[in-house]
Amino acid sequence: MVDQQTVLQFLTEVEEAAEEVLADKQQMIDLDKKRNRNREALRVLQNDGESSKVKMCFGNMFIKLPKEKAIEMIKKDQQQLEQEINTLQNQLTAKVNHLNDLQGKPELKGFNLVPLTKDEMQAVAKVFQRSS
Repeated sequence: MVDQQTVLQFLTEVEEAAEEVLADKQQMIDLDKKRNRNREALRVLQNDGESSKVKMCFGNMFIKLPKEKAIEMIKKDQQQLEQEINTLQNQLTAKVNHLNDLQGKPELKGFNLVPLTKDEMQAVAKVFQRSS
């Protein structure tokens, strides 16, 4: 009886970890879709030189705003979406590693990589320029 209880508890823990991973992936997809819609809206607003005011949809109502204010609001929303997506990506890596640990699989290699910063890229470019 104890063995069955242990196996059931283990399977429940693995299932919960897998559900968390799937939920985070779906949330990232939803946020990415919203980010793409915002990107499309920004392009339309920036390329539309005719109007000084635009209508934006908030929930189930439209509000008329100055175009500059609308662009500013969309850009702020984009920054917030970027932060949320980055946070989810960082959490997702840890959750996937936890799930792999539970399943007895090795840790994924290469997913903890971080891109070079602008300063680091410039330093690498200088090194390559000196050596050639």
